[in-house]
Amino acid sequence: QVQLVESGGGLVQTGGSLRLSCAVSGIIMDKYRMSWFRQVPGRDRDFVAGIDWRGRFQYYTDSVQGRFTISRDNAKNLVFLQMSTLKPEDTAVYYCAATSGFGHIKTVSSYNYWGQGTQVTVSS
Repeated sequence: QVQLVESGGGLVQTGGSLRLSCAVSGIIMDKYRMSWFRQVPGRDRDFVAGIDWRGRFQYYTDSVQGRFTISRDNAKNLVFLQMSTLKPEDTAVYYCAATSGFGHIKTVSSYNYWGQGTQVTVSS
């Protein structure tokens, strides 16, 4: 059974930092590209950051470039999202996702597996 379990969300003030973790089980990590998406109520799920199979290349949406860093530890089956200089507009449920295919890394439909999400709230 494949499981992606996010943790590390919470309430933080503007300018603060959080580190999200995604614990992965049931798949061979280095066969999957991994990403973080986020969603607010009433809106589509949006790409935040992605990382290739071995962690050599990272991809970010423009609004988080320079503030967020995605990383992975295949030996420990973990994916991380370090978030700094947080803004109220970063408030969302953050989801970890895994894809074994070669679809566009920023597209929701490219992903095979999803976590249940973790809430991040940034107060102004």
